[in-house]
Amino acid sequence: MNSNTRIALVTGAGSGIGRAAALGLQAAGYTVVLAGRRESEIAKTASLAVPSGGPTLAIPTDVSQPNSVKALFARIEESFGRLDVLFNNAGINVPAIPMDELTYEQWSSVVGVNLTGSFLCAQEAMRTMKKQDPKGGRIINNGSISAYTPRPNSAPYTCTKHAITGLTKCLSLDGRPWDIAASQIDIGNAATELTERMAAGVLQSDGSLKPEPRMNLKHVADAVVFMANLPLDANVMFMNVMATKMPFAGRG
Repeated sequence: MNSNTRIALVTGAGSGIGRAAALGLQAAGYTVVLAGRRESEIAKTASLAVPSGGPTLAIPTDVSQPNSVKALFARIEESFGRLDVLFNNAGINVPAIPMDELTYEQWSSVVGVNLTGSFLCAQEAMRTMKKQDPKGGRIINNGSISAYTPRPNSAPYTCTKHAITGLTKCLSLDGRPWDIAASQIDIGNAATELTERMAAGVLQSDGSLKPEPRMNLKHVADAVVFMANLPLDANVMFMNVMATKMPFAGRG
């Protein structure tokens, strides 16, 4: 491996923000490890890589399962011997239903992927980044506008995204002696399959249904690449990139 090659891992790389960020990093010259539960979808992401960019390696992974995460990082170490950037992106949600109607299984599934999965991947990344030479690296967590303020009927998702902010701060503090920088990107209304419903109208805090503006997914990918490219002595700890006219400031 070329000593100048930078290795990036993107979780949830089979769709949406993960796919866009992975392809952005690949086009910028990173060797990109594509992790996701659906093998066919991470393979599709790999097929979209540009010839002028870096190589890709697709590894089916369930980030909510410790053994799956350990196997992912063992494969990265075996293949590349280091990791420079982790984009902790994998996340799920459940339908917007009143909190008292949520099942334990729904709650646990969101916590398992969004929070525990991010912790497990960050933990393994820190272990790798501490011992590699040169040491250090960057962990970028995918937060959300929901890391600041909730939408109606969104307790599992909102709670996990608030917790991601705490995880980012802990990673920043605990990684400091090892040149491990921690960042969080909080995204609002990027145009993905999951946000298509916003064009027809989504529930607002006053009970009304209103359509919401969305932004091109490329802006998110560009932001992730910008954060990843910073030298380790500089950091964007929190970045909010959002559709300008979405309801956030004064939401509802």
